[in-house]
Amino acid sequence: MVRINRVHHIAIIATDYELSKKFYTEVLGFELLSEVYRAERDSWMGDLALNGTYLLELFSFPSPPERGSGPEQTGLRHLAFEVDDVEAALAELAAAGVRCEELRVDPHTGRRMAFFFDPDGQPLELYQAA
Repeated sequence: MVRINRVHHIAIIATDYELSKKFYTEVLGFELLSEVYRAERDSWMGDLALNGTYLLELFSFPSPPERGSGPEQTGLRHLAFEVDDVEAALAELAAAGVRCEELRVDPHTGRRMAFFFDPDGQPLELYQAA
């Protein structure tokens, strides 16, 4: 068995790099650690950190093909963020103009949760662990 220490990073390709960078930094609170333009690929790459622990790689490419982003499609389903209060976080997102679904309770865990979407419609989740 391969010994995996932890998840190192999550990569997201955005159709509008600046819009997505603003969303992940100003709305969700990620910190931009580094950013580089790769001229040979006409692509931006930004490394973003959340609380100094998790790394999100944000990319842009010219005319990336669309990918289904519904939570029930094959592949990566969604990325979930733990928060202290889902209802309060959902209200902040809605006030910032972010498309959000209704607050609900996970039937298996009994925890409060809700889905919201990044600028490209990527499903993201708020999850209240306690």
